[in-house]
Amino acid sequence: MLLTPDNLGLRTGVFLIGCRNRRRRRPQSGGCFKASLITDSDSFQVGKLIGTYGFINITSYSGLQSELDKEYLPEGDWRFRAQDIGEANVRIRLYEGRVAQGPLRGTPVIFKVYPGKQVGGPEADMMAANELSAHASLQASNSEGMDCANIQILLGGFETKMGEQWLAFRNDGKYTAADYGKVSSERISLGRQWNRFEREETIKRKRRFVIKLLQGAMKGLAYMHEHERLHQSLGPASVVLNTLVEKDATYLVPRLRDLAFSVDLRNACGLRDSKMEGDSDSLAGGLWRRAYAAGALNPLEKRAFGMADDIYEAGLLVCYMAFVPFCEAGAMDSLSLRRLLENTFQLDVEALREYCLADERLAEAVEFLDVGGGGAGWELLGAMVRRDYRERPTAETVVKHRFM
Repeated sequence: MLLTPDNLGLRTGVFLIGCRNRRRRRPQSGGCFKASLITDSDSFQVGKLIGTYGFINITSYSGLQSELDKEYLPEGDWRFRAQDIGEANVRIRLYEGRVAQGPLRGTPVIFKVYPGKQVGGPEADMMAANELSAHASLQASNSEGMDCANIQILLGGFETKMGEQWLAFRNDGKYTAADYGKVSSERISLGRQWNRFEREETIKRKRRFVIKLLQGAMKGLAYMHEHERLHQSLGPASVVLNTLVEKDATYLVPRLRDLAFSVDLRNACGLRDSKMEGDSDSLAGGLWRRAYAAGALNPLEKRAFGMADDIYEAGLLVCYMAFVPFCEAGAMDSLSLRRLLENTFQLDVEALREYCLADERLAEAVEFLDVGGGGAGWELLGAMVRRDYRERPTAETVVKHRFM
């Protein structure tokens, strides 16, 4: 049975962080917030807890090319700490729910709950405010709302008396690309006795599903970049899916989520004069230190570096989706892939392919990246993780690549 927000000790009618002062402004064209955003807690009903997750510590980045890089990427780097605090303070809770009042009544939602300052510290509020700002900005990009189907839709939210921030997203799926990778690899393990025809059909369906997934994720990223937004937390767990059934690839709609570390390039790179609340500068310290170490000094260079940084992480997503779903469970995981690519082979994709050819467990992954003639997948992967950020393709170019 669904609970009303009042059962959770809420401040009814309180506007989300980052909204209070912004209400006093005269909206720009399109508005900073769509009027349809629901900020009254009485308009929601809360259901069961469906999961929790935190943030992992990423200890390798594409910018490590010199001693200067190491100087600007110390162990105490803010981004490292921000992605490590999941184990200590900031853990996100997810709940089912629905809209209880108004024109959207009955619409299913998923609540993303950030802990209050007493539990999560100021970082939790900062991340919640930044995610709110990112979604509101993207959804207000034109008079009709967001015209991209590949980004999660924010419907509104509320704040509790304990300071928790509840962001309500339209429920367009509970699964992620990481869930698909796990389920798919387990099916591969169980299908050892498939006959040749069954195996060929299964691999064909899997390839179609993965390509559709990658297309959607990259279209979402291209939309963000077009509207001067970086994702900065892209990975398998950040891509929401409405189905895990490979036969239903036609109906698959991947959507990007987890914009807590998103960066507004118009603010951060000085591309506009006025700054909005919810500015993500303090969350992007590590990004700009890496940009400086890579020689990106002026606003346009910083902008190009930030987009290329997203493309690098998207390249790792391509690598994950090429290997994990096509290999037996336990044969490969995201951390092992990252270590192989970055540490063992120093971003040499051709060397990685030669290594994988020698392991029959990875044969289907190699063949998948060979699809398109001349190793189109390997070509795309190599371009996305090039050491020099200036040589990486744009998100729009990736979408149009022959492998896609």
